[in-house]
Amino acid sequence: MSYAVDANVLLYASDRTSPFHESAIEFLRTCSTHAEMWYVAWPTLMAYLRISTHPKIFTHPLSPQEALTNIRTLLQIPHVRPLSEADGFLDVYGEVTGNFLVRGNLVPDAHLVSLLRQYNVRKLYTTDRDFRKFDYLDVQNPFD
Repeated sequence: MSYAVDANVLLYASDRTSPFHESAIEFLRTCSTHAEMWYVAWPTLMAYLRISTHPKIFTHPLSPQEALTNIRTLLQIPHVRPLSEADGFLDVYGEVTGNFLVRGNLVPDAHLVSLLRQYNVRKLYTTDRDFRKFDYLDVQNPFD
């Protein structure tokens, strides 16, 4: 079995002011010790970089170097694999978004779901309920 983790979980682990901070750290620590394949999409990592370093979003934003170090550390875990679009991605995106209107803030979510589907990753840990709109996914809140 494999899974992916959404940016919000990574962000909670870096945001010391978040009420989920300690839970997120513990969740990621647990993920890092299990042998299951853990996939992280490049759009997720870029969202992490964008948000964790943004002074209007984080009370104590990370420096770009700190955020990059966190990503490098994550990618050094032996069972973590980054995902990027492969040939046929646009067709998969069309399949994922064919049953309902996808626009605005739902577009990045559909992008991630399409990447996960392209690599047959069905489980996503996230606090974002919008992902429940995609029948393909088994969406789990790691803090429930």
